[in-house]
Amino acid sequence: MKDDQRKKWAQLSLYIQDLMKANKVPGVSLGIIKSGALVSEGFGVTSVENPLPVMNSTLFQIGSITKTFTSTAIMRLAEMGKIELDAPVQTYCPAFKVGDEETSSKATIRHLLTHTSGWMGDFFIDTGSGDDAMAKYAERMAELDQISPAGSIISYNNSGFYLLGYIIELIMKTPYEEAVRDLVIDPLGIEKCLFNPGDVMLNRFSVGHRVVDGVAEVARPWALPRAAYPAGGIVCNVDGLLQYAKFHLEGGVTCDGEQILETEITHTMQTPQEEYWGDEEFIGLSWFINIENGTKIISHSGGTVGQGAILQFVPDHEFAIAILTNADTGAQLIESTLKWCLREYIGIESEDPKPLNVSRDSKQECEGRYVLPRLGYVDIHFRGEKLIAQEVPTGGFPTEDTPPAPARPPYTLTFIEEDRLVVLDGKIKGEKFELIRDTTGAIKWLRKGSRLHIKESIGG
Repeated sequence: MKDDQRKKWAQLSLYIQDLMKANKVPGVSLGIIKSGALVSEGFGVTSVENPLPVMNSTLFQIGSITKTFTSTAIMRLAEMGKIELDAPVQTYCPAFKVGDEETSSKATIRHLLTHTSGWMGDFFIDTGSGDDAMAKYAERMAELDQISPAGSIISYNNSGFYLLGYIIELIMKTPYEEAVRDLVIDPLGIEKCLFNPGDVMLNRFSVGHRVVDGVAEVARPWALPRAAYPAGGIVCNVDGLLQYAKFHLEGGVTCDGEQILETEITHTMQTPQEEYWGDEEFIGLSWFINIENGTKIISHSGGTVGQGAILQFVPDHEFAIAILTNADTGAQLIESTLKWCLREYIGIESEDPKPLNVSRDSKQECEGRYVLPRLGYVDIHFRGEKLIAQEVPTGGFPTEDTPPAPARPPYTLTFIEEDRLVVLDGKIKGEKFELIRDTTGAIKWLRKGSRLHIKESIGG
């Protein structure tokens, strides 16, 4: 490592430790790639109950970053001619159906990869630990109601990636975990990239925490149901995750120099497929795409019970960063670290959105209850010239039997554009909300955390 890079890493290490203290995060594993060189380090402890030092080899749940592994497996199958992205799902899974008959027949593989299938996306059920877990889950998808027309609006959809895992099983005629290992993990040479808790426990691994009244407590449960593996089941370390990022940065070439996915295909995965937030944010094929000061930034985040992660890379600057945290307050640490690294390593200064003055009528129009089916709702009220939001969980994760998380304290929203808002305080400070209207011009949905919440009623 060059002297200037060594100095910058030392500064970043100190900054991370300050953020850990401020956000009460017990443990972090951090790594970056810059111009081909990888550096990584662990900070803090794996668990407040049974503390071991976090190392760069410590395993963390990466949550939904797993979706990009599933997508990469799909793209390898597409390159082999075994799947077509614009073919209906029923081409590969004839028994597939959701609540809406038309969507059942017309939904495509591309809709799944771009979160535009439109049915209820957070269907967290446990269908057992057997090899038929994903088949059973796919059968239960017949219960899912349609939230928006297929292909019309991006709404983060976990159930679509459960289904992609099952489709991979059907095509490969082997369990999903084995198939994604054969298609992605082993060819990339990632040694510690695990699914089964029995395999994870043989290594040093982190557990999640909830921060309650400024104190981190171990969060339970730890394991995810087997059917959830394609959407969020990978457990790995920061070096393995960066090795995976390097593969995508370098156009489908492994660390051994083998081209296992055409460069054009990796570029397509990183190319906007659907607009998410104006001309700044898009969805690719599973990857989220931001344009900052004209620079394309590719990323995917992940969250499980008390663990949060991010993988981000900037192709034009040969830069990647992975951050693994073990607390539900990790989002603020991640956001601050990403801004620091984009500024110090790439020269991109991320500006906070500026509040926009809107009419009293605009504020009152967005009042109401916005429901996320099976999981909870957000109430937005106009009080004393301020917009106050209150989240109330009604369902749990990772299964429907998991008790809901405690309700968050109310937080303040402000408009930053027409129909677009940002959170000003609390654990999700900086998160963006978008009001989405129907063909009559009335507000029908709130997109929060990438998910469509349905406007149910008007508050007083």
